[in-house]
Amino acid sequence: MLFNPGWVDLQVNGHNGVDYSEDGLTADKFLKSAEELLATGTEIFLPTIVTGALEKNSRHAALIMDTVEKHGLEKHIPGIHFEGPFICPTPGAVGAHNPDFVCAPTVENMDIMLDSARGKIKIVTLGADSENAAEAVAYLKKNHVAVSVGHHMANYEQVRRAADAGAKLLTHLGNGCPNLLDRHHNPVFAGLAEERLTAMIITDGHHLPGELVRIIIRTKGVDKIIVTSDASSLTGFPPGEYGTLGNRAVLYPNGKLYNPDKQCLVGSAYTISQCMNFLASLDFLTQDELTRVGRLNALELLKSTGV
Repeated sequence: MLFNPGWVDLQVNGHNGVDYSEDGLTADKFLKSAEELLATGTEIFLPTIVTGALEKNSRHAALIMDTVEKHGLEKHIPGIHFEGPFICPTPGAVGAHNPDFVCAPTVENMDIMLDSARGKIKIVTLGADSENAAEAVAYLKKNHVAVSVGHHMANYEQVRRAADAGAKLLTHLGNGCPNLLDRHHNPVFAGLAEERLTAMIITDGHHLPGELVRIIIRTKGVDKIIVTSDASSLTGFPPGEYGTLGNRAVLYPNGKLYNPDKQCLVGSAYTISQCMNFLASLDFLTQDELTRVGRLNALELLKSTGV
């Protein structure tokens, strides 16, 4: 088992039967899942709410932060990550998200989101090819939110303009895109080429093959990498067929969580501790570098938002 300096996970969709975007989310369910997740070696995490009706998702954000404050968990759960709904609805790019709820990042829509969590929204993922994306990035930055671009078909110029406007991150680079891409002009290469953006990557051994993990880290450098789990409500579950994030999902014995209908992954079934163990098994990063990508870079990102 890998040493654990206290991993920081900026993208957690749920844990052990609790989905942070599900209609039936309650304070008790969230608290139980959070306590169980913190016991696995995750020291700090951002509950992540995926594309859905803005009003419902905003209620969930408020419920989560109310629960965090009531139980004194601010040190471990400093805020929310909204992954969508300002993403690309194109099949492949939208991934496991419901395209029916994708919408434009208008000021009105962003204000609904911003008002929901008492200033505790830390990250918003939006598509760099969204309508008025650069203006949305600038607006969210002004409100102390770190913007991550992803779940898009953005070209390099669109990614560059998002970075010019203040975007900081790439959401799970190498995922949230179609299985087949143009060999030169695609959102993966666009993200790699924009050196100002830190790449969040999922190192569960299923979202990215080991050789691509190496390429991304070597291209970006360890100071521009943040490992996330993209953990779903099925972390801790045995293999089988389930429903999660509004998808039919098959959890295979090797830990792969896949929707055979959409031919895409449905988040992961791993915690960040498991993701860091897989990354360590590739045997090309030192312990100091592993601490950098699994903890320190994420802490610096959170500090930039006011934590």
